[in-house]
Amino acid sequence: MTQNRARTVFLLAHTGRPAAIRSAELVVRGLLRAGLGVRVLEDEARDLPLPEDVETVKEATPQCLDDCELLIVLGGDGTLLRGAEFARASGVPMLGVNLGSVGFLAEAERDDLDKVVDRVVSRAYEVEERMTVDVVVHRNGDIVHTDWALNEAAVQKVSAERMLEIVLEIDGRPVTGFGCDGIVCATPTGSTAYAFSAGGPVVWPEVEALLLVPISAHALFAKPLVTSPDSVLAVEMLPHVPPGVLWCDGRRTVELPVGARVEVRRGAVPVRLARLHHASFTDRLVAKFALPVSGWRGAPQ
Repeated sequence: MTQNRARTVFLLAHTGRPAAIRSAELVVRGLLRAGLGVRVLEDEARDLPLPEDVETVKEATPQCLDDCELLIVLGGDGTLLRGAEFARASGVPMLGVNLGSVGFLAEAERDDLDKVVDRVVSRAYEVEERMTVDVVVHRNGDIVHTDWALNEAAVQKVSAERMLEIVLEIDGRPVTGFGCDGIVCATPTGSTAYAFSAGGPVVWPEVEALLLVPISAHALFAKPLVTSPDSVLAVEMLPHVPPGVLWCDGRRTVELPVGARVEVRRGAVPVRLARLHHASFTDRLVAKFALPVSGWRGAPQ
């Protein structure tokens, strides 16, 4: 069904969750009442109780966001990362509503749906760009795979009984080598995801940097490293060890051949996120992890 509305919003939802179905219905009806058009994927529309004047598209391609002002994503971290794939490829800003547990990519919670609709209708949101990483896999000098990530690119072992044997390189110079379960190469956005779980530092999103975090390294010097955003990180797998696997954002995976070299650098294309709040990342960090701050008195008056 084709719409003639001046403004259109794309809605992406995790329809396997009852909460997402209820939230999607509320958001769609609110946007339609305000005169905005709504577009959804045909497969998701079958699971959602949507009005007839909602536009549907068959294929999940970047082109399905053509002429859309905003991409609203309802779900947990996995759904938000799925939405990031659309947002990056199309350049359309993504507004995430968290229906999962932590949801650092989300800008709002399920209790804020009315506010989300009001702010979208009145265009009361700002757009910021988040750094991504581009990933290239080499084998014997040939490029065998390319990918990208918003959170992280992780090189991991395949078999439980064998460690990876790797050498780390930064800006064309070797740093150290050791056996490990894997290596996480992350952005500041991804510092609160896999890299955080592996013992890496939390990096404020406005900091431009790249992170390198070993996973269960068998070494005395295997600390997380923070490099320039213009650095090139490389993970070389030694040729006598079994193949590994590359995961990008925990969504896209490819087997790494024996002796593979994985290079990670700042991505050429960022992901654009819509922001509703001016709350500091510090406040978001405290709220998301329920950090104990009782006793804080603030700066002297």
